[in-house]
Amino acid sequence: MTSPVPDGTTVARNPVIRGFMPDPSMIHVGDWYYVANSSFEWFPTIPIHRSRDLAHWEYAGHVQGAAPGGSLAGVPDSGGIWAPSMSWDGERFWMVYAVVRSVGTPYFDLDTYITTASDSRGPWTPPRRVASHGFDPALFHEDGRLWLLNLQNDHRPGGQRFSGIVLTELDPASLAPVDETRLLLQHDRLIEGPKVCTRNGWYYLTLAEGGTGFEHGVRMARSRSLGGPYELDTLPLLTTRDDATLPLQKAGHGELVQTPHGQWVLCHLAARPLQTAAGPRCTLGRETAIQAITWDEEQWPRLQQGGWHPATEVTVATTPCAPPSPRQAEPTSLNWPWSTLREPPSSTWADTTTRPGWIRLRGRHGPESRWEQSLLAQRLTEHHATAQVTVDARPRTFTQAAGLILRYDAAAYLSLDLTWTEPDGEAQRGQQWQSAGRVVLSLVERDEHGARQAALQEIEPNNPVTLGVTITGTSARFWYATDGQRTQIGLPLDCTRLSDDHGGTLRFTGTLVGIHARDLVDASFTADFRDFRLACRPCAESIGLLTPSSSARAAAHPSPHP
Repeated sequence: MTSPVPDGTTVARNPVIRGFMPDPSMIHVGDWYYVANSSFEWFPTIPIHRSRDLAHWEYAGHVQGAAPGGSLAGVPDSGGIWAPSMSWDGERFWMVYAVVRSVGTPYFDLDTYITTASDSRGPWTPPRRVASHGFDPALFHEDGRLWLLNLQNDHRPGGQRFSGIVLTELDPASLAPVDETRLLLQHDRLIEGPKVCTRNGWYYLTLAEGGTGFEHGVRMARSRSLGGPYELDTLPLLTTRDDATLPLQKAGHGELVQTPHGQWVLCHLAARPLQTAAGPRCTLGRETAIQAITWDEEQWPRLQQGGWHPATEVTVATTPCAPPSPRQAEPTSLNWPWSTLREPPSSTWADTTTRPGWIRLRGRHGPESRWEQSLLAQRLTEHHATAQVTVDARPRTFTQAAGLILRYDAAAYLSLDLTWTEPDGEAQRGQQWQSAGRVVLSLVERDEHGARQAALQEIEPNNPVTLGVTITGTSARFWYATDGQRTQIGLPLDCTRLSDDHGGTLRFTGTLVGIHARDLVDASFTADFRDFRLACRPCAESIGLLTPSSSARAAAHPSPHP
């Protein structure tokens, strides 16, 4: 195997974009590499990062308007925007993606959209719907022509939910089909995520293989014609399914890109699991990584280090550059790195002007709603972290609460909230309008078995209180502080429930840390927050603590996903 080694190299440490950043699609335009990622039910929709050297990445905007009507209200957890694919036709950026409205059923009930922009930061054109055979769409541009690749789904009883890869030529102006859709490839193992690139007269089809769990991988196919027939490579390009001890697991869903230096790289997803008695748990979700690629004598792509296991450090031929300066967000800015559920932040429920220096949230639905949650959260990017915030609120009923939350989804969260409860010794019977009651801190843990009260602590009313959590690998310890005195509340809680791998259901996102408020009666309750801080620290656990004993996990963990 040979690979060009021009002067100038950079060492990229995987994952290069850390935390919940799955299903990466990478392109190179001008001086920049761009990566777009799935956002699922979260806003901003389709976050985009950029880099000059593949090692140092910065947030570069998102596809505003990707959700038709500006809302994903009602979509299930892990539904919403799956697996966007970014491309460049020489003049414009293109983004194609699916909005998935059913998860865990034979039907995905999805719509596929295309939007374009002359600048990656936008503005993006209003999305236009195109043929929606399945999720994981991608576009291929050649000689002014445009093709849509997609997964084909057969929802019928006895059908294959992943029944092959299809190709449809579209008119570049109208996006209407030009010809009949054709089947490119079927495989006995689950395949999805098609991407096409060309090299030396070959069309290479990069495929996600085996589902997005621990069986994930990348398999290549090729043809002398875009329309096929395609032959599958006999070896995987990338997978970790055969070695549970590797620090990067779930490696798959890739895209090949050629650098200006002539080298090829593979951008893909991976996860850093923590070991637990119940098996590996990926609390950070799936993240973005890269690998250096070479080509063998038969013109198949191979990992530069040999084999098919991802490397945690990769030397790439590129022009090294200084890391981007850390983003200095305003203390009360509601922009990135904040994220919100199923809708962008709105002044109707998130106010930064009424009380300068504070974020005021107006309480709406509870933490399990698919509709209107007043929640602002940021991605957890390492296994060790601390978060804290000061909250000032006056709850008068148990239907009102505000506080700090670690959230995976509606069935997996830990929250410490300022709320109301009955007077000491009085039964919990919902008579909040009949007595003064007490102001308390309520620590709740939620998993597939329901919500449980982990601790309850009365505090002085009418005073701001600082709420915090310290995450150490698999556990989260909550605390509060008044007058600078920190007090732990409850016992350490298991935060590995906040992962793709817990609970036996299809889950595709990652853990976020944030602030929220609820008022289940009339949405009149407000809570003010200031000085939110999230500090994530790389540590030994951040590259995994798997041991050979972990191979006893469910060896086949294929989960249908983007």
